[in-house]
Amino acid sequence: MKREHRKEKVHWLLKNSHLLLSIAIVVPTAIIYGSPAILPDHLDIEVQSVDLANMLRAIMCLYLGICGVWIAGVWKSRYWKIATQLNILFMLTLATGRLLSIIIDGIPTGGYVFGIIAEGFIGLFSIYQFRKYVVQSSIF
Repeated sequence: MKREHRKEKVHWLLKNSHLLLSIAIVVPTAIIYGSPAILPDHLDIEVQSVDLANMLRAIMCLYLGICGVWIAGVWKSRYWKIATQLNILFMLTLATGRLLSIIIDGIPTGGYVFGIIAEGFIGLFSIYQFRKYVVQSSIF
């Protein structure tokens, strides 16, 4: 019985690893974006207008809302598919936007270079997870 329970936990962890990784990266990023006082410590951004602060706090809440969908997908299996699809869309569109900016604007600071690498990896990994677990679950 314990062996079966351990096997289920490992399966749960593997199946949800892309969502858990995304949550672990995006929640702190959202908080940094929405905190103008600490933003310059992490990225080369000085918030000097109410409009920029407003935009960044809106992005923070958007990111946290998306994380809410991912959390629902981790804890409730009926939401896993939509959470994974959202993860693919979120990560690959961010990576595409960053790539476009690199082409047009040049190389950003290290935090954003990490971002494009992480987002591209997680987006592609999420596609792998989706194909693996959606096909696997529809067989049984």
